[in-house]
Amino acid sequence: MAIVKLSATERRRLSAFFTCLALAVMAWIFTTLSNTYNYGVQEVLTYKNAPQKRAFHSLQPDTVKATVQGTGWQMLFSSMNKATKPITIDLATLENRNFVVLSTQLKQININKEITQQIISIDPDTLYFDFSNRLVKKVPVQLMLGIKYRKQFAVSGNMVIKPAYVTVSGPTERLKEINLWKTDSLLMRDVGENINTRVNLQSVKEGNLNVYPKTVQVIIPVDEFTEKTLELPVKLINNHNYDNIKVFPQKVKVTFTTALNRYPDMTEDLFEATADLDLWRDHGYRTLPVKLTRFPPFCKIVKISPANIDFIIKK
Repeated sequence: MAIVKLSATERRRLSAFFTCLALAVMAWIFTTLSNTYNYGVQEVLTYKNAPQKRAFHSLQPDTVKATVQGTGWQMLFSSMNKATKPITIDLATLENRNFVVLSTQLKQININKEITQQIISIDPDTLYFDFSNRLVKKVPVQLMLGIKYRKQFAVSGNMVIKPAYVTVSGPTERLKEINLWKTDSLLMRDVGENINTRVNLQSVKEGNLNVYPKTVQVIIPVDEFTEKTLELPVKLINNHNYDNIKVFPQKVKVTFTTALNRYPDMTEDLFEATADLDLWRDHGYRTLPVKLTRFPPFCKIVKISPANIDFIIKK
């Protein structure tokens, strides 16, 4: 194959030709994308001014196809960016009818849109709703926790949720299934002090349900824990027929963890150690295991020494 060599003048002419061609293409693209077009996008619906005396359920999906008027640039970017601001629909007319006409709300909807990117129509234009009897119910709040504490730190008292109950309103049949309402997960790391914060309730996923309030205050006492040991007398239970029974030893050492601020208050009166004589009579035990039948909350038993006691029955 013969190789054709171009002269310097021809190379300059060819370079100028391709440069002009590229500039012409760019100018055409810029002009085309600057024109105004009508194009369709999927929009998510949210609602406001829901009727307070009527429970409702939407009979169509929560997305609609909106015809938008905008430039070619906006059409291009809308196809690349799927995250759009939801359309807010006013449900005030549902107080006396079961449908909402979206075309009557276009002006209000477009207030939140760019002037150069206005919605000119929505499909479907009319939203229909199903209604049922409305019920109001109070349910307890369930706190969802994901907390990691510092070494030797833990919850040292009862957690407080304010308010402990929230009001849920919606269709009677749906509310029969709701016995509590969960919060969002409270996620914290390296916690070494009391927690006092506000937590959002899980959002309502159905348009015909309302929950009030939307947040709760959460108070969790946190303290450093340490070990403490007490000597406790062993109480013999289920001694029905024997008057003269001796146990060895008569006291056991109980090691447990407690919060530092409660350390001085941890006394023998708050604990009870027992041994069950029925284990010997019904099952032939020769030594009786010691169990703690009473001890303060938020204490963790580490060990009981000895774990079993001997006993002598004198007839």
